[in-house]
Amino acid sequence: MKAVTTSSPTDHSTDHGTDQEVDVVLPCLNEAEALPWVLERIPPGWRALVVDNGSTDGSADIARALGATVVREERRGFGAACHAGLTAATADIVCFCDCDASLDPGDLMPFVREVAGGAADLVLGRRRPQSRGAWPAHARAGNLALARMLRRRTGLRLHDLGPLRAARREPLLALGLSDRRSGYPLQMVVRAADAGWRIAEHDVPYFPRTGASKVTGTWRGTWQAVRDMSRVLTETAAEQGVRP
Repeated sequence: MKAVTTSSPTDHSTDHGTDQEVDVVLPCLNEAEALPWVLERIPPGWRALVVDNGSTDGSADIARALGATVVREERRGFGAACHAGLTAATADIVCFCDCDASLDPGDLMPFVREVAGGAADLVLGRRRPQSRGAWPAHARAGNLALARMLRRRTGLRLHDLGPLRAARREPLLALGLSDRRSGYPLQMVVRAADAGWRIAEHDVPYFPRTGASKVTGTWRGTWQAVRDMSRVLTETAAEQGVRP
């Protein structure tokens, strides 16, 4: 039976990781400036999988030099990069995090504990902007519209469809995720809900990204993301024989 729980951030200032085997998928397109900040915040014992999606700024070399495992994905698209990381992962639990320094991968530690302890099947981060410029108004508006459409489609009362998330690898692969564009995160949630997963949502700090956004930094990018995700809602509704 699917469910959503929501809570505030968990203080992990004295938490030095978990004993769980974890891979963190980091889709990357020209994030050379942000990579050092992101990779130094990967919890001890976890593996960083930087999925290079055609970078031209040396991101892949920087990631290797900093100890990350680099996966190449020639097909452009956020979903293509995320799924390449998922298929390359070997850990029992897989996390996803943007590679632009807008989110701290250390905030995934309580997510992993929740999945490992059996309290939830999928844990999502609800972004809480830490400054005025962290989340542009048009991106927030697009996210709100999608959250409402998701609620109507699945009954889930989520507030965000952000990229910070954790789940077990094999069940994720079994969802048969097929979107390779901006609709990938939403397709994951919808198919998980349709499969009866227990879904939790927790507040996480959201910072201004480093560099230019490839998706929601412009009205055009936001519109494309909303269009991709609306298509996913229509397709998954057809799969279940329900109205989107």
